[in-house]
Amino acid sequence: MEVVIVPDAAAGGELIAEAMARLLRRKPDALLGVATGSTPLPVYQALTAKVRAGAVDTSRARIAQLDEYVGLPGEHPESYRSVLRREVLEPLGIGMGAFLGPDGAAEDVQAACEAYDAALAAAGGVDLQLLGIGTDGHIGFNEPCSSLASRTRIKTLTEQTRADNARFFDGDVEQVPHHVITQGIGTILEARHLVLLATGEGKADAVAATVEGPVAAVCPASALQLHPHATVVVDEGAAAKLKLADYFRYTFVNKPGWQGI
Repeated sequence: MEVVIVPDAAAGGELIAEAMARLLRRKPDALLGVATGSTPLPVYQALTAKVRAGAVDTSRARIAQLDEYVGLPGEHPESYRSVLRREVLEPLGIGMGAFLGPDGAAEDVQAACEAYDAALAAAGGVDLQLLGIGTDGHIGFNEPCSSLASRTRIKTLTEQTRADNARFFDGDVEQVPHHVITQGIGTILEARHLVLLATGEGKADAVAATVEGPVAAVCPASALQLHPHATVVVDEGAAAKLKLADYFRYTFVNKPGWQGI
């Protein structure tokens, strides 16, 4: 995988937004896989700025959801469908007709999971999947010891993840659902380009395990090592535990300018 160390979150957002813009210029109807949470916001803000400046056209772009809470109606303000509508679709001028996501309120959750995997395949697959990473190395909601071949499925959140997400529910962990639908690691690995963004020293251990540790289910993000086109973008804080940080800086500075990430 390629590791890119940037000065701060804004620089990481700009780098990834430009990669998305390049993709959309050559494939205007590209399917972009997006993540929720605070980490990817600089990406969406930078891409929105490019759209408003006329540097890229997102009118034909499609958006795919990574995960969703089980039991929250789609109109709940903290359902990921609602969050992505506010933070991605509306700023980019993309309608809900171009949105793909699992039904977290479905009575038959397993059928909803299978239907979403089928919908992604029918749409031609995800062209670029943006990922965050948890402090325990999870991607999507694939908690430690998730199968590296897993498909979209229901998962039970750890107490740490529920505590981390309580900030979106007025600080009340009891409001955070216990279950989610998430793309499995095997599903995620089918995207043509995986881009993981991590910022802050709190993610340093997880980033080091992902990039320099063994491929192991205990760190789900380490599965990115198996992908032919995976990019990990980290700020200085998140890069703090990387033994090969100097090498990563050197290779990025000296790569061909036309190559992008």
